[in-house]
Amino acid sequence: MSHQTVIVLDFGGQYNQLIARRVRECGVYCEVKPYTTPLDTLKAMEPIGIIFTGGPNSVYDPNSPQVDPVIFSWGVPILGICYGCQLIAHNLGGKVVAATDDSAREYGKTETYFNTDCKLFRGLPAQGITWMSHGDYMEKVPEGFALVAHSDACPNVAICDESRGFYGVQYHPEVNHTEHGTDMIRNFLYEVCGAKGDWTMGDYKNTAIAQIRKKVGDGKVLLALSGGVDSSVAAALVAEAVGSQLTCVFVDHGLMRLNEGDEVEAAFKKWDINLVRANAEELFLGKLAGVTEPERKRKIIGEEFIRVFEAEAKKIGQVDYLVQGTIYPDVIESGTGDAAVIKSHHNVGGLPDYVDFKEIIEPLRLLFKDEVRQLGRELGLPEYLVMRQPFPGPGLAIRIIGDITREKLDTLRLADFIFRDEIAKAQLEGTMNQYFAVLTNMRSVGVMGDGRTYDYTLALRSVTTTDFMTADWTHIPYDVLDRVSVRIVNEVPHVNRIVYDITSKPPATIEWE
Repeated sequence: MSHQTVIVLDFGGQYNQLIARRVRECGVYCEVKPYTTPLDTLKAMEPIGIIFTGGPNSVYDPNSPQVDPVIFSWGVPILGICYGCQLIAHNLGGKVVAATDDSAREYGKTETYFNTDCKLFRGLPAQGITWMSHGDYMEKVPEGFALVAHSDACPNVAICDESRGFYGVQYHPEVNHTEHGTDMIRNFLYEVCGAKGDWTMGDYKNTAIAQIRKKVGDGKVLLALSGGVDSSVAAALVAEAVGSQLTCVFVDHGLMRLNEGDEVEAAFKKWDINLVRANAEELFLGKLAGVTEPERKRKIIGEEFIRVFEAEAKKIGQVDYLVQGTIYPDVIESGTGDAAVIKSHHNVGGLPDYVDFKEIIEPLRLLFKDEVRQLGRELGLPEYLVMRQPFPGPGLAIRIIGDITREKLDTLRLADFIFRDEIAKAQLEGTMNQYFAVLTNMRSVGVMGDGRTYDYTLALRSVTTTDFMTADWTHIPYDVLDRVSVRIVNEVPHVNRIVYDITSKPPATIEWE
C-alpha cells in the first residue's frame, strides 16, 4: 500500500500507541518503530515526518536511548515530545539537566502560553492546559531554536527551528488532558510535513482486497470466527476478496450471550462463504460439569475449542492459508518491528499443528481497534458487531461464579440481555466501554408475591476506560438502574437481588473471574 508515512520513533514512552492513533485520526498513515531500528530501514520508508516519543530516561545518562544524529540531516521534519524534545536539544547543542527545584519540574495539568505565529500552534488559542510529566529541564536551548511556549514555572515549554522543521514540546499533546493537542499534531502533519491526508479506510479496504486476491489465487482459506470484532472484520474482508474459497469455523460453545450465535451467523449471509457453525454446547457443558475454579474453566474451554476447530478443519481438507485477526497493537507490543514477517504455523499460539497451510494472512495487522471498526462499517457489517464490546473467550462461563449449568446460563443470558437493552433504550452505550451481568453463587432470602424466596444475587458491572488497563466504574443514572432491577427480578427466574459493582480497576479487574 502506498501512503505518505510518518514514523513514530519509540523511546520507551507510555503513550507511543496513542501518538500513532492521533496521527492516524488525522488521516495520515504512521508506524511505530523502536529507536534501535537501523537508519537505513527508516530512510527506506521515505517518511514525510518523524515523531520522537517520550520516555522514562534522562538524555544526559550515557545508558539512555539515543538516536543517530545523522537523522537530523535528512531534511525531514521532526517533532519531539517530552523526552523526544530533550533528545533534540541534547543532540543539536542544547543542554538538558536534572531539575533542582519544583519550579523546573512539572507534572499534571499546567496552564501554558503559546506563540501562535509558530506553525505548530497556528490557528489555536494562545493559552490553554497541557499535560506535563518531566523532571529534567532544558537549561540551554540549541542555537537557531526559538522559544514558542512557556508556563508560569518554565520558560521553555516548546522550542522550534522552523527553517529545518524541528519542533519540541515538553508536554504530551497526544493525551486528552492537553487542550487542542490533536490540533497541534495535525498542524505538524499538514502545516509542516505537507501531509495530504491519504489514509482512509475506504482506500485501505480496496487495496487490501486486491492484495488478498493476488496472494490467495485459487487457494483455500480457513478462519476461526469467534464473533468478536477483529475476527468478524477479518472474515468480512477476506470474504469480499475470495468468497467461497474462505471457510469460517464458528465454534458455538453454548456460552454466548442471548441470540449471539444466530446474530453472527446472520451477519455473514450476504457473503458467498462456507460458514461452519459447530454446535458444541453439549460437549462443553459436559466437560465443565462441576468445575468451579475459574482458571480451570478457562483451560478446559480453550482446549475444547481447539479440539472442535481441529475436527471441523479436518473435514475441509487441504487448506492453503490461515487468517488471523492480529491488529497493530499486537504487532507493536510483540516488539518484532517488522510488519511484513510471516510467522510459520508452529508459532501460532493455540492452533493445532496439523493444519497444513502455506502462509498466515493477517489483513488487520496495520490497524488500531478503532480503525478495525471503521473498516467493518466500510464492509457493511452491522453496527452491533462493529461496536461489540470486549467479550471473554470463555464467554459466560467466567461470568457465572461457581459451577456452570444450563439453567444458570439461561438465567444469566436473559438478565444480561435486559441490562444491555435498558442501557440501549436510555442511549447510554457511548458513555461506557464494557457492561455486563454476573451471576454470583450467593443466595439470599427474598419476598416475591406473598412467599419467601431463596435465590441468586445478580451483579451488574459497567466501566469506562480508554485502554482497559485501568478503568472507572460507570455512574449509571439511578432511574436506569431501577428499571434494570425491576425488570430482572420480574422477568428472570431464580434472581431476587441485584447489586451494582462500584469498584474501579485497580484494585478490581473488569471481569469477576
